[in-house]
Order: sequence, then structure tokens, then C-alpha cells
Amino acid sequence: MTIPSPAECQQLMAHYRMPAHIRAHSLLVGRVAELLARALRQRGVALSVELTLAGALLHDIAKVLCLEGDCGHAELGGEICRKHGYPEVAPLVTGHVLLETTGEQCCDEREIVYYADKRVNHDRLVDLNRRRDDIIQRYAADNPRRQELIQRNFARCRQLEEQLFARLDFSPAELAQRLREPLPASPPATAYHHADHGPGITTKCSG
Repeated sequence: MTIPSPAECQQLMAHYRMPAHIRAHSLLVGRVAELLARALRQRGVALSVELTLAGALLHDIAKVLCLEGDCGHAELGGEICRKHGYPEVAPLVTGHVLLETTGEQCCDEREIVYYADKRVNHDRLVDLNRRRDDIIQRYAADNPRRQELIQRNFARCRQLEEQLFARLDFSPAELAQRLREPLPASPPATAYHHADHGPGITTKCSG
């Protein structure tokens, strides 16, 4: 398995002309996802921090392409990942909009990327209700059917949040404070091939 480093992810952002505001959103989603993945690994959950971070950084890689045309940015983003030789990252990108199932076992890399994206509104950390309301206002203000689908999606996301934080020693409301602290160490992963990504990515956040 080859996982792109954060530097390689940012090269892809530049290649696909990701605007500054979408890049800022993606960087903060990456910080949230990496923090959660590291914390879960400390609690004994078997997952790849590197894969989680790459999926988070690239989750909106196709967003600008779909703003310019008629396509689904999650699906196209998955295709872009496969095109560049990162097939394991593709499901995380494809699955970041809708959570199909939570399953019995929480939490895998895809679920973490999905949840992290739902906690970041533009370039600010927010709770699920605020993120849900913003999505409804922007994409479904005059569409009751779409509003219902968004409500259902966030209801599933809240279930995931409960499962996720039941394994951690901090609450959803404490996530902003944790982002201001050094990243927790995580047990070394040996099943993945990836470049050293150096220190954690930094960007502005507010809670």
C-alpha cells in the first residue's frame, strides 16, 4: 500500500487548482482526522493514521472541478486518487459525504474522515448542528426532500460521534482544546508504506 504524504497531498491540491478556502478547510479536516486517529490508536484501535490523514487532506480534491461542471465531487475525487496510484485512499474520499453504515466496529479510517469533515465548517471547527444547518442553508434551502436526507445523514453522524468518543478520554466539545495541544503519539504502524510526513499540519481553528 502506498499512501501519499501531506506534502504529496498538497501537490495534488495545487495540481487540481484547489482554491485557498477549500485548502484551508481540507487542512483543518486533516488535523481533526489525524488527532482522532492517533487518539484511537492509543486506545488500541487498529487503523492507519497516515491513511486517515491522506484521505482527510484529499477528501475535496475534486470540489473545484465539480463547481465548474456537473459531477459528484466525492466520486470524482475517488477516481483521482486511483488515477494517481492511491487506490486505498479512494474509498475514504468517495465516502466522506454520506455514511452508508456505521457497523458494529468503530471506527475505521473512512468513518473518521467522514466525521472530521462534518466538524469543520469552512475553516472553523463547529459542532454537528451548526455544520448541518450550514449545509441545509447552502444546498437545500428550498428543497424539503434534500433537507430530509441531510437530517438523516447527520443523525447517523451523531450515532457515529457517540461510538467514536465512547472510546476516547475527551468529549466532542473538548476537541477544539485538544487541537491546540501537541498531537498524541501513536503506536508505530508496520503494514503501510508511506513517506515521513514530519510535524503535524497547522492551520487556524476555533471552537
